[in-house]
Amino acid sequence: MVLPPVVFAGLAGMFLWGMNRDDPGAVPSAMIGREAPPIPDTTLPGKTQLTDEMLRQPGVKLVNFWASWCPPCRVEHPTLMELANELPVYGVDLRDIDQNALSFLAEDGDPFAAIATDPRGRTAIDWGVTAPPETFILDGEGRVLHRHAGPLIDADYLARFRPHLDEALAADN
Repeated sequence: MVLPPVVFAGLAGMFLWGMNRDDPGAVPSAMIGREAPPIPDTTLPGKTQLTDEMLRQPGVKLVNFWASWCPPCRVEHPTLMELANELPVYGVDLRDIDQNALSFLAEDGDPFAAIATDPRGRTAIDWGVTAPPETFILDGEGRVLHRHAGPLIDADYLARFRPHLDEALAADN
């Protein structure tokens, strides 16, 4: 007779704790503070190859996992175009057909200073990417400072991503 109320109280306490976290929707990343995993040595035809050395160059930079078949990637694209005016934005084209990716960039603009392709999604697994789009903020030594799962748009961009980017940029100066 005592066990059901005790189990219920325990579950209710866990749910209450979970709802009162700072950001209950955030998906933690094991990559924070670690060196960025290797980048594949493939790119889209005619594009600059993203290299591991680029990720370790001085200054804050972004790595965005995207795909032409991904509707949220299309929605966040104007934000990436704006961010490319502030700092290097690198892209990893995830499980995509080269021609579709090139068409997408030709139509909507190319915010990426360099691109790698990940046709099988193995690099995405190494980075802990669950689904595109995901964007990582890296420091000048190639360490991951922040991971943002989902499109960089509207209030989510302003509240959950931009403060981390501003903090990284301020620490870099």
